[in-house]
Amino acid sequence: MPKAAAPQKLIRIAESLMVGAAGGFLFNAARFPGGWLAGSMAFAAIAALSGRAVYVPATAARAASIVMGVTIGGAVTPDTLHGMAAWPLSIAMGAVTVVAATVATFTYLTRVHGWNAVTAIYASIPGGLAQVMALAAEEGRRCDIRGVAIVQTVRVVILTVVVPVALSLAGHTGAVRLPASAITAADAPLTFAALIGAATAAALGLTWVGFPGGLLFGPLAVSAALHGSGIIAITMPQWLATAAMVGLGTLAGGRFTGLRFRLLLWYFGAALGAFAVSLAVTAAIGIGVTMAVPLPLGEIIVAYAPGAVDAMMILALALNLDPVFVGAHHIARVFVVLLGMPLAIRYFAVNTGKGDGLDNA
Repeated sequence: MPKAAAPQKLIRIAESLMVGAAGGFLFNAARFPGGWLAGSMAFAAIAALSGRAVYVPATAARAASIVMGVTIGGAVTPDTLHGMAAWPLSIAMGAVTVVAATVATFTYLTRVHGWNAVTAIYASIPGGLAQVMALAAEEGRRCDIRGVAIVQTVRVVILTVVVPVALSLAGHTGAVRLPASAITAADAPLTFAALIGAATAAALGLTWVGFPGGLLFGPLAVSAALHGSGIIAITMPQWLATAAMVGLGTLAGGRFTGLRFRLLLWYFGAALGAFAVSLAVTAAIGIGVTMAVPLPLGEIIVAYAPGAVDAMMILALALNLDPVFVGAHHIARVFVVLLGMPLAIRYFAVNTGKGDGLDNA
């Protein structure tokens, strides 16, 4: 990199994160559930659409994914794992919901908007936003990465913003609550360092073997196994978890950079339609589950919401809901999405992934 370009790049990174942090601070100060994530995403998107360059380096994004993986895994307790056996029907139907929403959204995008199969499947999978985007970028001309980014980001934004508001108005939420225990990183620095080291090793290992979503799933699996087994019980420093939320939110909002208004409206229409389809499928299954088994509505909404896994897990932590119930469903959801995503992508890329980008773009 030229010497003159380095300071400019650092300034660009600092400005981007400051914009995201400002949005997160304001949303959090307004007691908005999941405010750090939603606010940073909203402000970064506004800045990008206004012509400001929004940039988060890949290294920072990877570090944020690892931190959030450890944080999310820290929500798992022995009680959470026991709870998975307490709601077998609901958890099984949650997995069915993921598959049904993906198929329905894929069908809508290909038949109504004429998207090719590869682009549509990446846009339809309610998986980790960052992981889906990384995989879509590797497809080259077969995948219109802008369409995937808009559909996935709009879904995350709507769910991150609308779901907390709806639940708050209905009286189903409380203050932000990250996983907590009596032991902090300052109390047990060596244990915390060992946890971060093991989580990072798992993230790098899964990434090296080409496992989709490895940066999030590796640390999540390690943290969940250690916390769920009761081997450790340590809290991720809140400032570090908050910084990770701001980084991921700014990264997502920055994907709106460089889009023309007319093209944005075209993508946005497809994104809203895709969201409506996935929401309708999810709601239908969720209503059926609540009719069959008496379950709390707020927890069902968050557990079944067809959003990106990482964002909805953060949202689940940010709402004052039953942590065992929500955690058990999202643990199952993580496994279904991250293990099923490579199979779905491989099938569509090999069998139906023909054509370049969007057929009708």
